[in-house]
Amino acid sequence: MKNRNNWHKAGIIVSALCLLPQLSRAQNPIISEQFTADPTARVFNNKVYLYPSHDIVAPQGQRQDWFCMADYHVYSTDNLTDWTDHGVILSQQDVPWGKKDGYSMWAPDCVYKNGKYYFYFPDAPQEGKGFAVGVATANHPEGPFTCLPQPIAGVMGIDPCVLLDDDGKAYIYWAGMGIRGAQLQDNMTEIVGYHPEANMPSGNTPSPQDMEQMMAPFEMKGLPEGFKEGPFAFKHKGKYYLTFPWVRKEKGTETLAYAMSDNPLGPWDFKGIIMSEHANGCWTNHHSIVNYQGQWYLFYHHNDLSPHFDKNRSVCIDKLTFNADGTIQEVKPTFRGVGISNATQPIQIDRYSSLKGNAKIDYIFERMPQMGWMVDLKKGASVSYEHVNFALAKQNIVIRVMGKGNASILVNGKKIATFDVDAPRWTEEYLKTDHFIKGIENLSNTTAPNKCIGNIEIVCNTGDVQIDWLRFLALDEEVPQAPKLEDYFMKTDGKSSSSQTLLRDPFSTPDEEGFIHRWLLLEPINKPNRSNLIFSYAFMQQEFARKDYQTLFKNMPKDGQTVHWKETNQKLKWHALDSKQFNTKLFRFASSLNKSMYGVLFWATTIVECQEDIPNVRLAAGSNGASQWWVNNAPVLTLESDRRMVKDDGMSQRLTLHKGKNIVRVAVINGPGMSDMCMRFVHESGKPVTNITIKTK
Repeated sequence: MKNRNNWHKAGIIVSALCLLPQLSRAQNPIISEQFTADPTARVFNNKVYLYPSHDIVAPQGQRQDWFCMADYHVYSTDNLTDWTDHGVILSQQDVPWGKKDGYSMWAPDCVYKNGKYYFYFPDAPQEGKGFAVGVATANHPEGPFTCLPQPIAGVMGIDPCVLLDDDGKAYIYWAGMGIRGAQLQDNMTEIVGYHPEANMPSGNTPSPQDMEQMMAPFEMKGLPEGFKEGPFAFKHKGKYYLTFPWVRKEKGTETLAYAMSDNPLGPWDFKGIIMSEHANGCWTNHHSIVNYQGQWYLFYHHNDLSPHFDKNRSVCIDKLTFNADGTIQEVKPTFRGVGISNATQPIQIDRYSSLKGNAKIDYIFERMPQMGWMVDLKKGASVSYEHVNFALAKQNIVIRVMGKGNASILVNGKKIATFDVDAPRWTEEYLKTDHFIKGIENLSNTTAPNKCIGNIEIVCNTGDVQIDWLRFLALDEEVPQAPKLEDYFMKTDGKSSSSQTLLRDPFSTPDEEGFIHRWLLLEPINKPNRSNLIFSYAFMQQEFARKDYQTLFKNMPKDGQTVHWKETNQKLKWHALDSKQFNTKLFRFASSLNKSMYGVLFWATTIVECQEDIPNVRLAAGSNGASQWWVNNAPVLTLESDRRMVKDDGMSQRLTLHKGKNIVRVAVINGPGMSDMCMRFVHESGKPVTNITIKTK
C-alpha cells in the first residue's frame, strides 16, 4: 500500500474494520439500499412508518425510460435516524385484479381504523387501460397484508391518500384528470356518491367523455391550473390542507404546492409553494407531511442516487414550519436531513450542515453513485455536521479520507485531533484508506455536563483533503485491527494459516443446518458496476452465458492454480478454504488478500459427494449481491438485483444429487456492498441434507 510508512509516522494507522457499505443514518437520502419514492409517512404506535413506492431498473421487455415498480416495502423508526426495512408487504403478483407484469405500483398510503390497517395503492388492471386503486388490510402496520379481490369502484387514477377526520369520517383523494376526492364509507373500501349507472348507458364501456362526467362530482375546486398529481391531505388546528406536486410553468418540473379549506372536500383556497422545483431538473416530486413528537416533517423524493436518470428516486426528510396564520413556510432541501446521529456509527459528513471556503461535494465514483459522496476541502475550507450524540463515544476516531494534506477535527469548536493524509483519489487506494486516529483528547472536555449532543467540524489546514465518513469508537469497543484471512477461514488441508493442525476435519460435511463451508474461491475479478440495481435476471443470464467464464471450469480448479484474466489483465489464484461461519465472507476473503472488494465478481465451486442418489432436493441459497448457482453445469437458481444475504433467500426447483461427485458452482456479483453467500440443500420436508461429503479435489 502506498505511503503506509508516512501515515504511521503521523500517528495514523490503516484499519480495515470499518470498510462498510453506504449507510443512511439521519441524512438525506434516508434509504440507500434501494430506490424509494412517493413517501407516505404515518405515525402508528409511537413510531413513524414509511410507505414508499419502489423504483427498480426496468426488466427486459419493459420501457427503459419510464417508472418501473413491482412491489412495496415498509420502513419504521422511532428516532428518524435508524430505519428498519420490514421487507416486501405487497407485490404485483399478490393483486388479484392487477396486471402481473404491469410494474405500475405507484404512490401508496396506509391508515388505521376499526382495528385494522388499510393499505391503498394504485395498479394497472388486467382489463382495460389506466389505473385502479386497490386496498389491502393487515393487523399490524408492517403486515402481512391481504389484498381485497376488487379495487375501489369509482376511484380511477393514481396516488391515493386517505384523511381520517376527528369525527371518524374518512376521505380519499387521488389523481386522475385532475385531483379528485370523496368520502369513504365506513367499510373504508367504497366511496360515497358513486353511481355509474346514472351517467353511463348500461352495458357500455365508458368513453373518455363518460369518465369525465362520472368523475365531475369528485373534482377538487379552487386549485391552480397546470399539471397536478400526488395529493396528500391532512388537518392542522381546525384547517384542512390539500398538498400536491404541481407544474407551475410551461415545460417546467414539479413543485410541491398546497391549498387550505374549512371543509375536507373543499372548495380550496390555493396558498402557494411548499418546495420549489429541484435544482438539478428532476422532473417529479412527491411527498407527505406528518407531525412526530411535536415537530412537523416533510417527506419527499429526489434522484440523489441516480443523477442521470430521474425515474429512480430516493426519499428525503426535512423539517416543516407553519406561520401564525396557518400558512406553510417554504422548505429548502438539505443534505443533513433530520434526526440525531450516533457518533459511534459512520457519519456521512458530506451530508453536511454547512460548508465554508473552497469546499464542494462530489460522488465518490461517478459510475457508481450509490456508493455515495465525499466532501472535497481545499486549504482553509471546512465542513460541519450538527446534532451528533457523543454519549457512547471515546477519544479515538476511524475516518475514511483521501487526498494529500493536513486537516483538523473539532468537536463543539474545540480541536481534538490533527492528521496528515497522503492517499491518491483512485479506486484501489480509496478502498484501503480507512485511518485510525488515536490518543486525542477526551471528549468529555468538549461537551457540557449531561449534554452529549454536539457538532463535528473538519478544517483543511494544507493541501486538498477529501472525507467520506468518520466515526468515534464506542466506550466498550476494542481498538480496531486489520482483519486477517484466518479470522474467517481455515485452510482446507485442516490447517490454520499459522499451521496449527486440527485433530479432525470439521468441514468435510455440512453443519447441523446443512450449510456448506468448504469452497474453492477465485480471487475477485474486477467488474465495476455503477449500481447493484442493474443485476436483472436478463443481465445475469446474458453475463454468465459468456464462453470465457466456462473455460474456468473446463476442469475442476485446484488449490493454488492461477488464472490470467485477460479482460482485466489480472493474475488470479484459486484458494481452497473452509469458512468458519455458515456464510462465506467473500468481502473479507478479498480484503485480507489486499484485493478489490467493490465492483467485483466472485467465483466459487465445490464437490458434493453422495453415497447414493438423493432425489427431490432443492438448492437453497442467499447472497449479498446478485448470484447464479449451477449443479453439474446446469443453472438451478438466480438471485437477481440488489439484495442482502438472507438464509434460503431463494430455492431451486427439485433436483437430484447423484451418487458420486456433484459439482456446485456459484458466481456472486456486487457493486458498492459487502459480498457474502450461503448455501445448503434441503429435502421436501424442509429438513437439511447432511449425509453428504464436501471436497475441493
